[in-house]
Amino acid sequence: MKTLSSLLNLFLVLALIGRSSWAVWSSSTCKHINNEVRPHSVSITEFGAVGDGITLNTKAFRNAIFYLNSYADKGGAKLFVPAGQWLTGSFDLISHLTLSLDKDAVILGSTNSQDWPVVDPLPSYGRGRELPGRRHRSLIYGHNLTDVIITGNNGTIDGQGSIWWDKFRNKTLDYTRPHLVELMNSTEILISNLTFLNSPFWNIHPVYCRHVIVQNVTILAPLSSPNTDGIDPDSSNDVCIEDCYISTGDDLISIKSGWDEYGISFGRPSTNIIIRRLTGRTTSAGISIGSEMSGGVSEVHAEDINIFDSRSAIRIKTSPGRGGYVKNVYIFNMTLVNIDIAIRFSGLYGEHPDDAYDPDALPLIERITIKDVIGKNIKRAGLIQGIKGDKFVNICLSNITLNVSKKNPWNCSNVKGYSELVSPEACVQLNERIFPDHFSDCYQLPDIVKSSSSRNTAAWLLSW
Repeated sequence: MKTLSSLLNLFLVLALIGRSSWAVWSSSTCKHINNEVRPHSVSITEFGAVGDGITLNTKAFRNAIFYLNSYADKGGAKLFVPAGQWLTGSFDLISHLTLSLDKDAVILGSTNSQDWPVVDPLPSYGRGRELPGRRHRSLIYGHNLTDVIITGNNGTIDGQGSIWWDKFRNKTLDYTRPHLVELMNSTEILISNLTFLNSPFWNIHPVYCRHVIVQNVTILAPLSSPNTDGIDPDSSNDVCIEDCYISTGDDLISIKSGWDEYGISFGRPSTNIIIRRLTGRTTSAGISIGSEMSGGVSEVHAEDINIFDSRSAIRIKTSPGRGGYVKNVYIFNMTLVNIDIAIRFSGLYGEHPDDAYDPDALPLIERITIKDVIGKNIKRAGLIQGIKGDKFVNICLSNITLNVSKKNPWNCSNVKGYSELVSPEACVQLNERIFPDHFSDCYQLPDIVKSSSSRNTAAWLLSW
């Protein structure tokens, strides 16, 4: 019955999109910097790999990539993974490489934790995210790389994460769990046309990266799987995520930038993040910022977002001690079905890396605009809670219609903002009208009016 209900809700999402006059506001797509065909290509089978799902092929992957490194300065190379089930431990990528999977290829993560090396924590976190100390390295890993493509004709990368989830639940982890894909300090990254299954921890984690595209991927894990975030840009800039379907046990997309004093000291923000045409469901949030945001997060644009059967659609998480900022965020054209809380901001989302954090390091949360949202079967419209003595300001809601079941649809505190055309009517802290006095306080709204060519601007202004 749950499966039938989820399918019905997905169909309702699609029906709402079809009825919405604003569902396709932009048809632009991410553009990859380097689309050249690699001049040299090899198959993983040439290095002794066996695709029976039993033979461990870590050595074959490592040897193949070592061999292809000789072509890095000759236009790069492609490593092809044909049909089969290719069991492997963690392996490193190189620059100017395409890792390409056949449609019937499955890269399987080893179920032996010894095949996932232990490495130092990220400097912006100061420790493993789950445990003090070091962490397991991702299945597919790279650092200081340029021009890397991970792609396929909907081939699959399966982390076989259940053993890790059990260790987490049983509190028997020795180190923080590994991701499926992590790229560090890298640029010109394209991840496309793949299915990611059952990650031990977060699925795709670009950290300290720039010029990253994640395009046409499906990410799946049981809704009960712990912390299986979909895509987590972390202290990275110029990231574009589009045309993805994600169903996991945690945030579909979570934008991060370091944790408390370590993130503040490292000081690398996430900025210029674009999210387009995302569909999915989760036990957590559709689009999340934080809670690790101590390096700052800004210039986030999300459009054409369809979330169903989820706890929340939009979430910002922070806490005293985080420092940093979240500002200049613009989310529009959302369709929501069967959501517990449509919009949720949490100013007291605790959990610190250690006792050395500064409780007086308060985050700045400002200029967040959410526009053009329709929702069916919503329990609560918003739970927006800032920090006492550190209000979240210039929160702007425009053209939002939610079918809400709760008698008190909004719960707001320590927040200040504006709204127009919101149903049910926004909380008192946000119900001051945007136009005419606060238009410029709302991120992106003045630009939209200036650039609007599809409507009569004068008539639109009169309708406010």
